[in-house]
Amino acid sequence: MADFYLWLKALHVIAVIAWMAGMLYLPRLFVYHCDAPKGSQQSETFKVMERRLLKAIINPAMVATWLLGLWLAWEGFGFKGGWLHAKIALVLLLSAMHGFMARWVREFAEDRNTRPARFYRMMNEVPTVLMMGIVILVIVKPF
Repeated sequence: MADFYLWLKALHVIAVIAWMAGMLYLPRLFVYHCDAPKGSQQSETFKVMERRLLKAIINPAMVATWLLGLWLAWEGFGFKGGWLHAKIALVLLLSAMHGFMARWVREFAEDRNTRPARFYRMMNEVPTVLMMGIVILVIVKPF
């Protein structure tokens, strides 16, 4: 059982890396998409890139992260520990950010974006801050 736990833990870390890579890259695509004229070839290319990134990488990685993470939290810690509860709260916030990004992908796809590039530059920092908090909680386990 110990080997199985370690394999699932490794898969969890891989899923987290894939999820975070997408969550950090997608807002950058939005920044560049803001500068592309609606209906242009460049805008259409960004739409494809954003949709594929969300559907093929970010969504499956989030699902795998959650499923594996919940199993590991139960099997390894019995859902006990203040650090674990705080981590889950931050992952819930990261998931909410994921939801916002999915909505923004739809808005760009429908040429309905009204936000400036600066907004997406700021939103690009949210997953980074959440990730830093999550990593600190997992490694340091401060409480």
